[in-house]
Amino acid sequence: MLKKVFLAAAAAIILAGATVTMAPAPAQAFKSGCHKAAKAQYPHDRKARKAFKKACKANFKASKKK
Repeated sequence: MLKKVFLAAAAAIILAGATVTMAPAPAQAFKSGCHKAAKAQYPHDRKARKAFKKACKANFKASKKK
């Protein structure tokens, strides 16, 4: 009985750890800079990537001034 409780607890910890470490790709992309975020958001549209990157940099500069 005690052995089953410990195994269940270990399985729950492993499952919880796996769900915490898996983050969606766009969320990770925003942490790594505007270029990678734009590439993740618009992988096949160069013009949209450029516009996104420009807006992202403007947002970053505005937040730095505050």
